[in-house]
Amino acid sequence: MTDHKTGTREEWLAARLELLKAEKELTRRSDELARQRQELPWVRIDKEYRFETDEGSASLADLFRGRTQLIVYHFMFGPDYTAGCPSCSAIADGFDRSVVHLANHDVTLSAVSRAPLAKLQAYKRRMGWTFPWASSLGIAFNFDFNVSITEEQQREGTFEYNYRRGTASQLRGGDEPEIPSRATPEGAAKGAAMTGTDVATYARERPGMSAFVLEEGVVYHTYSTFARGLDGLWGGYQWLDRATKGRNETGYWWHRHDEYNKG
Repeated sequence: MTDHKTGTREEWLAARLELLKAEKELTRRSDELARQRQELPWVRIDKEYRFETDEGSASLADLFRGRTQLIVYHFMFGPDYTAGCPSCSAIADGFDRSVVHLANHDVTLSAVSRAPLAKLQAYKRRMGWTFPWASSLGIAFNFDFNVSITEEQQREGTFEYNYRRGTASQLRGGDEPEIPSRATPEGAAKGAAMTGTDVATYARERPGMSAFVLEEGVVYHTYSTFARGLDGLWGGYQWLDRATKGRNETGYWWHRHDEYNKG
């Protein structure tokens, strides 16, 4: 017998209609937040960045691929990783097939990581993805957008992530404490093991996304979000939030999509 509250269909419907009011309010609030995002001031990008891509060396403006809007997913794949971050991989599984739709609505979605291009290409083939993926190895892009930190910053705790300064606990764990699945003691260790690194190396990369616009030949930065700000972009979480038991997380539970059935 279940320990959860049960009831009649009529009782369920009454409760559901009350919840519907809250869901509609959340939707309206989300629409308002989207409007506020679009009203943020644009910041001109004057620094020259050169990425390595499938088509060769590319500037930030080149990543737009002829469109006026660019979304960059800051994919955790450092130079010393042997494979991409499993949680970033789960997010990428969700957005891979959206790329063509965004491209036909004047938006290019591209991943950017510090791993060498050959590593990114090999992993992309393994995962069966089609989205563009650029290497920022050897340039300041990841550091400028606060998704990579140096060993010196890591030792001294002087880095910034998610609009706040780093702390000793973040350095040890490598994750935001408000993410239950990664706040457990084994969370960072498991992520590190799955990327073929130690915890310190794993933690020098952080997830995020940034938006840019290209107008009259000038690139502007318009928005960035990190940590739980990415929840809405993780398709699997949106389904779990509507499942009976919700996220039901007690640890770092996910794997790459080709690893679940491996003993």
